Amino acid sequence: MELNDVKETGVLIVGAGPSGLALACDLARRGVRALVVEQAPSLFPGSRGKGIQPRTREVLDDLGVGDAVREHGGPAPVGMTWKDGERQGAYDMFRRAAPTEAEPYGEPWTMPQWRTQEILFDRLRELGGDVLFSAAFTGLSQDDDGVTARLTTGEVRASYLVAADGGRSTVRRTLSIAMEGETVDPSPTLVADVRIEEAALDRLNWHIFLDEAGMLTLCPLPGTPDFQLVAQVKEGSPDTTPEGVRALVAARTHLSADDVTEVRWSSDFRPRAALADRFREGRVFLAGDAAHVHSPAGGQGLNTSVQDAYNLGWKLGQVLLHGAPDALLETYDQERRPVAAEMLGLSTRIHRGEQERGTATQQLGLGYREGPLASGRAGLLEAGDRAPDGSAGGSGRLFGAFQGPHFTLLAVSTDVALPTHDGALVRILRTEAAEAYGKGLFLVRPDGYIGWAGEDTSGLAEYAARLGLDLDFA
Repeated sequence: MELNDVKETGVLIVGAGPSGLALACDLARRGVRALVVEQAPSLFPGSRGKGIQPRTREVLDDLGVGDAVREHGGPAPVGMTWKDGERQGAYDMFRRAAPTEAEPYGEPWTMPQWRTQEILFDRLRELGGDVLFSAAFTGLSQDDDGVTARLTTGEVRASYLVAADGGRSTVRRTLSIAMEGETVDPSPTLVADVRIEEAALDRLNWHIFLDEAGMLTLCPLPGTPDFQLVAQVKEGSPDTTPEGVRALVAARTHLSADDVTEVRWSSDFRPRAALADRFREGRVFLAGDAAHVHSPAGGQGLNTSVQDAYNLGWKLGQVLLHGAPDALLETYDQERRPVAAEMLGLSTRIHRGEQERGTATQQLGLGYREGPLASGRAGLLEAGDRAPDGSAGGSGRLFGAFQGPHFTLLAVSTDVALPTHDGALVRILRTEAAEAYGKGLFLVRPDGYIGWAGEDTSGLAEYAARLGLDLDFA
């Protein structure tokens, strides 16, 4: 893609990582003009954020990539501990639950980050979008009508800009937004994607080696012949060369250096937890690692990042296309920053062994009850809760009815008169079978959370107007 193709756009997204691509897909399906720019010449090549939590799988289903995620990913393997070249026994570090009527996914899914990005990129192109590679962000200026971004390839004018350019975000630094945090572990960590002789190590387990040098793990990456290597390095800095990676594996496992037939990607980092002071500055928003940086323990970073995009996308769409007030965009920071802070604390506690992976890591219990867009309660649920799945009677599954960029007004076990408006923006559904809801009316946001709930329609029209919706009660 050439910059000459797009010099003006609705939303400029800086960074083609998981959050940037997810946001671009969400905007594209809404009909919002968006451009993704990426300073690298291609998508990120490593496995880094390989864990996909149940809530994020629901998001990816809604974005239209669920089948690809199922095809190329797999359940997180059960751990196997080793000592002196001998298996010591299985150790499952995850909570695994069977799917339920309300929660279709009950266990974490693994898929290398490069594959997640590849799937989202393919979906973006399918929706008519694209990425401009080798285009680094160098600066910006704002006014009342938009943002002018300076790139190494030229300038782009946009109504809004979203910084999805990682933990060292150039956009965030340009805006002088502080990012406070702490080093979770003073020891650096080496991460690499390696190929290992089939006869040397099976792919049925997540292999865990622990000695005085620290923990080393080898996790098979589904859909590939590779393993992700993660190793603590307590002394010195990790040697990320292929020779250094092979030597480390040979020194700290029963494998030989020759068993590692290929080192496909490697990196080193110091686990850190940090949170930006704010997620918005004028017409610029921070998303993903640009807004929050996690320890990899617990698998919360990529998931929180994708859900940032999922929260922001529909709000930008409502403001740009449907006349919603700018105040709606203020709710992005108000809703997402507390969630990011909560997930940062969780990741840090898991990293330090203060908490085990459990229900909280699945992110199904996250919500916005205390947020500015939560109004009312009905039946078993309160506004701000995640809208559960369930039977929609003859209409199939609720998640199937919710899928897409629209709102859904759901009437459960009630004959209350509803608005006659039933178009592309708000769909109306009656059902008698949604057990997780109880009785009442529920306005489900495009991101799958209940915005408004009540026993009748009192206050619904006023609430909807805040979101740029015009419900017709005639």
